[in-house]
Amino acid sequence: MVLAMTTQSQAFDEKYLLLDQQELQSRIKARRRELGDALCILGHHYQRDEIVQVSDFVGDSLALSRQAAQMKKARWFVFCGVSFMAESADVLSSDDQAVCLPHLQARCTMAEMADAPAVATAIDEIASISGQKVIPIAYVNSTAAVKAVTGSALGACCTSGNAANVVAWALDQRRACGDKAKILMLPDQHLGRNTAVAMGFAPEDCAVYDPALPDGGLSAQQIQRAVFILWKGHCYVHQQFTVADIGRVRSEYPGVKVVVHPECPHEVVQQADAAGSTEQIIKLLAESPKGQRWAVGTESNLVQRMAEKHGRDRVLLLSSKPAICRQMYLTGLPHLAWVLDNLAAGRVVNRITVEPDVARQARVALDRMISIKPSAAVTTRASGEASATAGPS
Repeated sequence: MVLAMTTQSQAFDEKYLLLDQQELQSRIKARRRELGDALCILGHHYQRDEIVQVSDFVGDSLALSRQAAQMKKARWFVFCGVSFMAESADVLSSDDQAVCLPHLQARCTMAEMADAPAVATAIDEIASISGQKVIPIAYVNSTAAVKAVTGSALGACCTSGNAANVVAWALDQRRACGDKAKILMLPDQHLGRNTAVAMGFAPEDCAVYDPALPDGGLSAQQIQRAVFILWKGHCYVHQQFTVADIGRVRSEYPGVKVVVHPECPHEVVQQADAAGSTEQIIKLLAESPKGQRWAVGTESNLVQRMAEKHGRDRVLLLSSKPAICRQMYLTGLPHLAWVLDNLAAGRVVNRITVEPDVARQARVALDRMISIKPSAAVTTRASGEASATAGPS
């Protein structure tokens, strides 16, 4: 079991909601000076601008957790993101460091589509039906408990940036078994399918496992035929981008190129010019020729920030309506100021902790992920870059 708890029985003080932005910024600035190197504020790319502007480091979930692991002087990490990110930071940081989540309701809905007992059951069911080994790959967007199940099954975590390389590792394990193994990818079916196809496999090589149904709703024949078993999960933000959106922007902006996150549905990725993680998309736009316009299929806060940096005539959101992660949006200056005021007063609130046994197994899967390097470039339809390291056996 994974525990998320406050170290003091203290609820959020709603008077902070009445403070204006200037007062909140002043408090945060003062507390940062007061706490010095003992404090590190981590801000995810999808956070509001007001949070990004006061963060010590901004990045994706893995980069921020790795940052926490490297900062030996810090006593407190305030993770402005969602709960699974804070859990990973707690697993990778030392025992004398604390990780706080400003808003405890900031929980990733995709991560919560897979719980540890269901994943353990799925591994047993697939192995029993197929008579083959199951190699689990847990997206970093998963709970620490699911990461622990993955680690105990000798699997690995992955990010959207290194998914292809982690799958290549898993395919090596599969070949060592005489191609007698199944690769279980969870909890995002779209990342699993898009990665497999980019590496040269067919959509038919994938089967979707529904944890709400007996045997995942799959027949023995479907399980036997599949190379990849995909958990029935998704990101509601990235699932809102459609093929119709791509057709619309290409009609309205001749010459526009489309880049999307691999959490988008397969048909959207297939119609886009490129697909990549947040870090890969950021790099692509930074290195793109000045005259090239891009429509970007990922979270609105990040797209807006890139549009401000590179020009609103060059960067636009792929969808016609905002693509906001509501859970990320819960964290604002009032919650951050409240956490910092408490730390300055010697109270650690909203601390996220992972039980030692869970953390130990989760770290196995996380360390394997960290050892497998990500690609710096997006995957393009023309190049099929993700298939360079491995293909169908």
